[in-house]
Amino acid sequence: MAAPGYGKQSAPEQLPRSASDFAHLPAREAYLASLVDHLPDGAAMDVKTLAALQPHYGQMACRTALNNLSTAGHLRRIRERVSSKECRWVFRTYFSRTPRSDAWWTRFVMTGETSTPAALDPPKERTLNRTSPTSAAYAALAGLGLADPRLALSAADCTTLEPLAAEWLARGTSPALFTAALTGGLPPDVHSPAAFTRRRLLDKMPPERHPQPVPPSQQHPARVIECTACRTPCRPQALLGGLCRTCRDGTPGTPPPRRHLSPAAVRAHAARVRQAMVTSP
Repeated sequence: MAAPGYGKQSAPEQLPRSASDFAHLPAREAYLASLVDHLPDGAAMDVKTLAALQPHYGQMACRTALNNLSTAGHLRRIRERVSSKECRWVFRTYFSRTPRSDAWWTRFVMTGETSTPAALDPPKERTLNRTSPTSAAYAALAGLGLADPRLALSAADCTTLEPLAAEWLARGTSPALFTAALTGGLPPDVHSPAAFTRRRLLDKMPPERHPQPVPPSQQHPARVIECTACRTPCRPQALLGGLCRTCRDGTPGTPPPRRHLSPAAVRAHAARVRQAMVTSP
């Protein structure tokens, strides 16, 4: 779990979980999105933690994938003030398995409300179209060979076994647990990886679970949205796909150069902050 007040926060009003939630994403993004989707609220989901939770992608790949998930409408990083009586802020990453448009995220950040006539899907020009028919289930199967060469599957094997793997994920199994269950306790030699994997998928199929109700959104006196890549606070209208102009036009994840303020400017800024704290309700 992350430190109190930090970590993953589920966005409200998501559609029920299904095996095709991330089918519109490339394999890497679909795999990591499924992993994040199964994390409990409050869990750390920084790049170091995500890289340690699964065996396939390192920190740089996780960082790029999170930026892509932001662009596709699945997450936003937001600073929230705890209450109007104390000037303490928490940092949360709101995640939605249902892709949201910029208009939906802007309304949610500015008002706390979620009802909006805007479409659930992000603009088509920012949707991460796949170059091959992969899904989170397909990616999990394809990754078995990376975790243990004895279960290296062909593309045809992954396609054939995809429905069974999708059922595992639909029943609440995270990609990391899926890999551990399929690769744990293997015999010294696996002569037919596809047949062996199919047998394990059937014999170890997890039980069906009733979906947990999504808790109502908590109203906060103030929210500040950050660029997913460089964590710079921005107005919601200035972010496209959760990214600021610098990260969209330049190198993603590279923060803009810092401005060095004069001592007089620092004192003036501090005075404005103190005044705002005194006059805030």
